Order: sequence, then structure tokens, then C-alpha cells
Amino acid sequence: MIIRQLDPADAASAKRWDEFVFACADATFFHRAAWQDILRSVFRHPTYFLFAEEAGEIEGVLPLAHVNSLLFGNALVALPFAVYGGVAASNPAAASALEGEAQRLAQKLGVDHLEFRNVQPRHTDWPTQDLYVTFRKEILPEIDANMQTIPRKQRAMVRKGIKNGLVSHIDSNADRFFKLFADNVHRHGTPAMPKHYFDTLLRTFGDDCEVLTVTDADGRLLSSVLSFYFRDEVLPYYAGDDESARHLAANDFKYWELLRRSCERGLKVFDYGRSKQGTGTYAFKKNWGFEAQPLHYEYCLYKRDSIPQNNPNNAKYRLFIAAWRRLPIGLANRLGPHIVRNLG
Repeated sequence: MIIRQLDPADAASAKRWDEFVFACADATFFHRAAWQDILRSVFRHPTYFLFAEEAGEIEGVLPLAHVNSLLFGNALVALPFAVYGGVAASNPAAASALEGEAQRLAQKLGVDHLEFRNVQPRHTDWPTQDLYVTFRKEILPEIDANMQTIPRKQRAMVRKGIKNGLVSHIDSNADRFFKLFADNVHRHGTPAMPKHYFDTLLRTFGDDCEVLTVTDADGRLLSSVLSFYFRDEVLPYYAGDDESARHLAANDFKYWELLRRSCERGLKVFDYGRSKQGTGTYAFKKNWGFEAQPLHYEYCLYKRDSIPQNNPNNAKYRLFIAAWRRLPIGLANRLGPHIVRNLG
């Protein structure tokens, strides 16, 4: 078993990497090779995309990035800006070899901690972050059957959106999405990612990345979602909305339209994504009939005594959140990328 590092300039190796990812049951959209260039070019993070090779065949992959910030700490993470990460391997030997190499690399880099964002637990003796859960549900082959699986009260909200004459559109760029996304995160007191990040996602992943935007009958922007497609799954990942969206049931209509269109495409799984327990988004997804599934974020601590809490639930960020909400949105959008790059 040989551990190698993926060369960002080696297109042939990247193709082999992705062929393994699409065939490996443990792999996710966030294991794709293109994330290496995105993390380097957009966020300027050093990356270490490791793969295990035996007899010329890839047996496992582990994408890592080094995030070093005075404010938020020094970490080696699999993978920043991803809800799923950690090792994806076809056998235990490859998985162990990759994780061992990651630990050696973490110590060589002198990081405070190493983080694996696992779907399944791997290191029960490591400290674990139990704040996050994910929501996944089967997409049935018939559109009407999917409507009937939505609990009655939430189904009524979807029908309200339909009755309000809302319309869904597939956008060719991120312009309308970013306007709603940036406004939404600003209202919540958190920095927005740079617009060119979303432009890069659309350009890099092509048909596997898509923006769906909801307007009223007159074309007024209400809600938008950027989704990823991986194998037979759809992953609505980034979203934004206007303040009037809730009154018009635009968010409910948006996710129904994404579910309906995914059904028409023959997809099998709707991945509603990660949420923090006890939040409004957690309750919203539960109301759609999705069951929460725990995520196992595991940490190997080197220079710290506890798991980092770089999230809005941390009380020490309360004053920052309140101040950020008061910033003019234009200023917030200029400053935000410099902060959010270290919050992956």
C-alpha cells in the first residue's frame, strides 16, 4: 500500500480519483477531486488530497485542507466547507493507512487538531462533535406519491405556494441566487462567502451543480437554492430567501419544486443536508417528514484540550453577530469573504 498526494495539475490522476469516488460506497460529492482547486483558488488554503494505491489501483482517498487562522485556530480538516468528509476506502487497510498518514501530516504541520467529518463513526476513542445531524430521504418514483409523503401541515404550505402562483426557474448563473443568499446570511448575522465561489462551483461541476430560483408571477425574487448532484442523489446545499418568502410559502414551494424535478430526473435520494440540533432549520426539515441522522465529526487533538466551537451557537460570538447585522450589506459583502474563508 502506497500513499500518494494528488497533483492539482495532473488531470489524468484527478480522473482516476473521481472514477474511484463515483464507485466507492463511502464517498460523497465532497470527495471529488475538483474541491482541491476550489479550496486553493477561492479560499487560498493549502490542500493535501491523499490516495492509497496498491498494484496500480486506487483503494482509498482522503481530501484534506489546512485552515490556519489567528481567530479560529489551526486545523487540518477533511473537508472545509463540506458537511461530509473523512476517508473513503474500499477496504480497512487503505482507510487505516490514509488516516495514519493524515495524523503524521497534522503533526508535521503543527496544527491544533485534525478533524474528520464522518457519516459513520470510526474512532470512538476520539472526542466527537455531536452538534450536527443530516437529513436524507428516499425519492419515490411517482410525483404524487412524494407529495403524499410530506406531513399534512407542511403539504398545506406547499399547496399555498402553488396557489400563490409561484414559479421556479433554473438559472444559468449565480447572480439572483447570490443576491438572496447574501441578504439572508446578513440578516442572521453571519458573513457571506464571495460570489465568485458560487460562480466557480457552477463552472467547475457543470450539470452536477444547479441553481433553482423561485419568483412570484410578476418575476419578483423570493427564494433560491444551489444544489449538488451526485450519483442518484440531490443535495440542496446553499439557500437564500427574501423576507417576504415565508409569508408566500416560497421556501416550501422551492424545496417541493426541487423534489419534483429530481423525481422527474429519476433520482433516488433527497439529501436535505446538515443542520444544528435545536435550530429553526432542524425543525423545518423535521416538519417535512425527514428523520435526523447523527453526523460523527471526530477530532484528534494536539494543542488544545477541547473541540473547537466555531459556530453561531457559541456565546462568545453573540456580540459579533449583533454588530454584523447592523453593517450595510455592501460593506458586509466586501468584508465577509476575508472572515468566512477561515470558518470552513
